Amino acid sequence: MPKKALKSIMPSAARIREIKSLHSLGDWIYEPNLWHLNRYSASMAFFVGLFVAFIPIPGQMPVAAVIAMLVRCNLPLSVCLVWITNPVTMPPLFFMAYQVGALLLDVPAGQMEFELSFDWLGSQMADIWQPFMLGCLVCALFFGCLGYFLISLLWRWRVSVQWNARKR
Repeated sequence: MPKKALKSIMPSAARIREIKSLHSLGDWIYEPNLWHLNRYSASMAFFVGLFVAFIPIPGQMPVAAVIAMLVRCNLPLSVCLVWITNPVTMPPLFFMAYQVGALLLDVPAGQMEFELSFDWLGSQMADIWQPFMLGCLVCALFFGCLGYFLISLLWRWRVSVQWNARKR
């Protein structure tokens, strides 16, 4: 785990207290677990960030921040991970989510004629919203859990390697 590299780019507690725009949010924004990097906070931040990334809503970053505050995980990491679904990666990821939902609902996921217009979106959304939303939820849970367990395992493996190196 590149803990030292992440810690070098993350702001310190003193630096966070100096940011004037955060003062309006109150004292809860200075909760140490929101900025600390340990196995729980990193693993849970990966879950939160990847989960919210697959939910098709506007304002994913504030949603990830609120969830990170509720579960007390690393705030910057969970907010940054939301950007996995950026304007370049969003169409293939959401198409994959639609395919997963169509497979689970046993809906034929045939070829659609795509047209970039509100008329097309309004007419097609009535047909695709159920498989799309189910697929987004399944993908969000799957990739969130995958991220959580992979980071947790990588963290444990890295700690065991460091302990073995110290023993030698």
